[in-house]
Amino acid sequence: MGLNAEDLDAGLTALAAIEPAFAASIGRIGMPAPRIYDRGHATLLRTIVGQQVSVASAAAVWTRLEALVGPGLPLDTLATMSDETLRTAGLSRQKSAYARSLADEVLTGRLHLDALPADDEAAIAALVAVKGIGRWSAEIYLLFAEGRPDVWPAGDLAIQIEVGRLLGLPARPTERETRALAEPWRPHRGAAAIFAWAHYNTLVL
Repeated sequence: MGLNAEDLDAGLTALAAIEPAFAASIGRIGMPAPRIYDRGHATLLRTIVGQQVSVASAAAVWTRLEALVGPGLPLDTLATMSDETLRTAGLSRQKSAYARSLADEVLTGRLHLDALPADDEAAIAALVAVKGIGRWSAEIYLLFAEGRPDVWPAGDLAIQIEVGRLLGLPARPTERETRALAEPWRPHRGAAAIFAWAHYNTLVL
């Protein structure tokens, strides 16, 4: 499971002591709510379904996909379905291939979602071996489904924007710059990411 409220608050309290910009912003908007997903293949499938579509469209496709495949999206059933069958639920040919790639990785034992490497970079490498799962998706999974406290999705646009705002930078930092700026925040970068998203979605007067 993702970072719970206690761990998130502890991480942000530590960050506030390291970086005054966090202390000031937490004082304005308070502590954010946890963001927690279930561990397992269904969360990764949701990531695939949601790529390049609206939240509403992704939810509609997910509902149809569950009705077609079954509750929990059993991978042994999903793996046998053709593109044509999956298209009836709203999956494109490309996303159907991604879904079957995930099913194959898990069913063959090449990917163990209940025993990913403890090292974050090694876990990311294991996840991006699945077609359709990039670094951002892997980082989101590790942060929200496994609660890894130091995962830092520096390629996320909202995080880049908020790091720039929080630190008073003249322009949005690049992914490389965002990664470098957060080095002093280890091992609490996961909490920093969750706060950045919360700050991005809050009107700060």
